[in-house]
Amino acid sequence: MNSSTSISQTQAWLESLRPKTLPLALAAIITGSALAAWTGHFKLPVALLALLTAAILQILSNLANDYGDVIKGSDTEKRIGPLRGMQKGIITPSQMKKALKIIVLLTCLSGSALIAVACEEPSDIFGFLALGLLAIIAAITYTVGAKPYGYMGLGDISVLIFFGWLSVAGTYYLQAGFFDSVVILPATACGLLSAAVLNINNLRDIEDDRRHGKNTLAVRLGPKKARYYHGCLIITAILCLVLFTIQNPSGWSSWLFLLALPWLFKHMWYVLNEPTPEGMRPMLGQMVKAALLTNILFSVGLIFN
Repeated sequence: MNSSTSISQTQAWLESLRPKTLPLALAAIITGSALAAWTGHFKLPVALLALLTAAILQILSNLANDYGDVIKGSDTEKRIGPLRGMQKGIITPSQMKKALKIIVLLTCLSGSALIAVACEEPSDIFGFLALGLLAIIAAITYTVGAKPYGYMGLGDISVLIFFGWLSVAGTYYLQAGFFDSVVILPATACGLLSAAVLNINNLRDIEDDRRHGKNTLAVRLGPKKARYYHGCLIITAILCLVLFTIQNPSGWSSWLFLLALPWLFKHMWYVLNEPTPEGMRPMLGQMVKAALLTNILFSVGLIFN
């Protein structure tokens, strides 16, 4: 293998890992940990292991998505999104399968360490083992398998569940040792902002997805309604955080997340008024950053209360 090939393969794997998506997975853990700190239950070792596990799970999802889309022929050179390793023919299906097996193993190791450190009750241990297995299956079957749920328009609800409710509430539970309904509104906001990221991705690829039978929610709604849906996701997420702050009044710092509103509204206005799929390409990274900023500002506001 010559150096140029080596560099090309390295770049191909980095493209498939999609490191720019990792902040989205970590945002839920940060929010859950901030809620734990706010209620006096923060545990640093648990938070760090949760961050590691979430990052590995996100990588597993990214690799599985690339594998599934290429095998099913829905990722072609005509797609607007960036071509990655398998699409370019640099990474073979066999190599990707091996990588997936390695990442599944790493997920199991990290998740097991997290459960060992955080859980004491047998019911908690078995419960989180089941949730961990469910998360691995969900990460893979989004695009892989006979009936991948991402091809049936169920990706958005999956993101709300796994990047919102389960991630935030699960992180809180692992540190506090119990569930508190107070986490529901922030968890919902986190999940909705993550769903907005997925929706931008699907708006960008809507025409290619339609041609290849990948019936994402954006494809089912159509370009115009999918843009209105995007606005609803962002507005509802903001309202969830506002309602939480009203229900739990404290210092001025609890409203820090409002600093993200100009960016969110500017982004939303652009999406609503930009009719082309090509125009969504720069919006994906922008939505990831806006979601992360909103969650960080909210978390910082909790910690300083």
